[in-house]
Amino acid sequence: MLGDNLPILRALPSAAFAVAYLDPPFNTGRLRRAERVRGARVDGPITGATGGRLGFRGQGYRVTREMTLGYDDRFGDYWDFLEPRLEETWRLLSPDGLLYLHLDYREVHYAKVLLDALFGPECFINEIIWAYDYGARAKRRWPAKHDNILVYAKHPDWYHFDADAVDREPYMAPGLVTPEKAALGKLPTDTWWHTIVSPTGKERTGYPTQKPAGILRRIVQASSRPGDWVLDPFAGSGTAGAVAHQLGREFLLIDDNPEAVSVMRERLHGTGAVFA
Repeated sequence: MLGDNLPILRALPSAAFAVAYLDPPFNTGRLRRAERVRGARVDGPITGATGGRLGFRGQGYRVTREMTLGYDDRFGDYWDFLEPRLEETWRLLSPDGLLYLHLDYREVHYAKVLLDALFGPECFINEIIWAYDYGARAKRRWPAKHDNILVYAKHPDWYHFDADAVDREPYMAPGLVTPEKAALGKLPTDTWWHTIVSPTGKERTGYPTQKPAGILRRIVQASSRPGDWVLDPFAGSGTAGAVAHQLGREFLLIDDNPEAVSVMRERLHGTGAVFA
């Protein structure tokens, strides 16, 4: 679906998606001024708070950004853009749903503070580290070769997670386990080693921020069942939709870039996907 994802998300029915994957850009290309909230302190949700903020869960909460916003106005612009989209994503998740927010080292610590306020700290499930080895090498620091994926549940006790549905990995030292275990492979941990999309590989669509199907496959396998709906509001090249279709899930993809939608049309041709 082509368009600004916020009004589209607001028009969707609540609790419709088992898993939501968000891979937002850092530089939105839009000028937004940050509104400072001064003198408050984050103490978690505040039921019936006065002078706080009425939350989307029927609770009040206060968001403190004075200190973090002081570092860089771009941070304020970015989170003024992303926060309402995260609120809508919470509403759209089914009671057993999971959010996967894909960022990098520059924003992930801010994101966790915000998501703790929005979802509740008890709903934090994992921080996944996706490690890869490609690109330029820094000379004055350790080269940054990983992304961060924060995982939050709609409800801390009800979320769906099926580790047995996930493709297993080979043991790094198969000689240290039984032949049966070596043949079966091991379950992934919260650190995922996976190469980026090869510039010359068959998977490559030509879209600059394309994510590997292997990363999305693991997310969709673990956090949804066949027939469930998968949401990606920053769909880019459409990897989430392609993987969801392969695994027998339904999907909704949104992007405001006509080039992205063009790539998705070609990639998802023959899947029955409807474009609007």
